[in-house]
Amino acid sequence: MAVLFCIPGPLRAFSGGLQQVEIKTSPATVRDALDALYRECPGIRDRLINEEGQLREHINIFVGDENIRQTGYFSTAVPPGVEISIIPAVSGG
Repeated sequence: MAVLFCIPGPLRAFSGGLQQVEIKTSPATVRDALDALYRECPGIRDRLINEEGQLREHINIFVGDENIRQTGYFSTAVPPGVEISIIPAVSGG
């Protein structure tokens, strides 16, 4: 079953303007899902992952309503049909 990525406004330039990107495979983990997303939208990778392959500090990824920072980062399981949301941190003054 497909997995749906919700793409935030600042990253839509790298998804062809799409608000959502469907991954038609059934990834087992967040790493697998992200690898599939990178194949569809290669420019997104460098905005999510740093040079060491770690999630950038200002990016949060949710599988359903669970932040992967609390559930195992890239090894977090991905249930079939789930929505994965990419949420950049917002700051201001």
